[in-house]
Amino acid sequence: MRETHDPEVQPILTQIRAQIPELPSIALITGSGLAGLAENVTDAVTIPTSDLDGYPKSTVSGHPGRLIFGRIDDTPVMVVQGRVHYYEGYPMSQVVMPARVAAALGCKAMILTTASGGIGDHLQPGDLVRITDQINLMGTNPLIGQKWGFDQFPDMTQPFNTTLGALLHRVAGELGIELKEGVFGGLTGPSYETPAEIKYLKLIGVDSVSMSTVPETIAAARLKLPVLGITYISNFAAGKTGQPLTHEEVTEMGAQVGEKFSRLLQSLIPVIHHEFE
Repeated sequence: MRETHDPEVQPILTQIRAQIPELPSIALITGSGLAGLAENVTDAVTIPTSDLDGYPKSTVSGHPGRLIFGRIDDTPVMVVQGRVHYYEGYPMSQVVMPARVAAALGCKAMILTTASGGIGDHLQPGDLVRITDQINLMGTNPLIGQKWGFDQFPDMTQPFNTTLGALLHRVAGELGIELKEGVFGGLTGPSYETPAEIKYLKLIGVDSVSMSTVPETIAAARLKLPVLGITYISNFAAGKTGQPLTHEEVTEMGAQVGEKFSRLLQSLIPVIHHEFE
């Protein structure tokens, strides 16, 4: 573990350390419909977040609320099977608790996955997209009033680690998995965007939009935790098809892309582990 000057996390770490045989090297946060990514973990120790005093509890379908510790291939991992969101009523400092715990446990890198609505003309439902940059449209910041971490004013020139991005492209190419790129926009939700809002987002350069990921990326920057962001396009954003949007549509697409996504991550995680040793 490393000291992140985060007293609020210490009781959570104590509870986790009492149940796991080794510390994780890579943290993976799963998005809507992607909880099945944790099925690749062997020697798994599953900790319901409801059992951890001080850890926020997920209230959203498709986010079971479990921390899974074990191995993917030879790599010790921490899989967050279901995140919490700002729209659930939690303060931002709690929304980013997975990043705070991952950093304090000594993880060398964090992979953020999420479902998002496709805005860019080059994106289709089912696409896997490496997030190259982000735009925070949540109207707040998870670092406000917080003292944990290493840098009060973290640099966000490269919020997503370029080395991790290059490894992702290499592994995807080796597996024959098509990978696209795009700028990610984060809004609070829980309502989906209007067609007019989608037109605005496209105008300012957003390629895909969701209600997560942005806060964790900002928190990771303060914690000096390298981040890789991967989103899958669950649906066309509002106004592109004339059809209403539903959460069921998001989780159904997650199930469809799950096998491809799992295969990619199972090959990628050991590569990241050895690169960042």
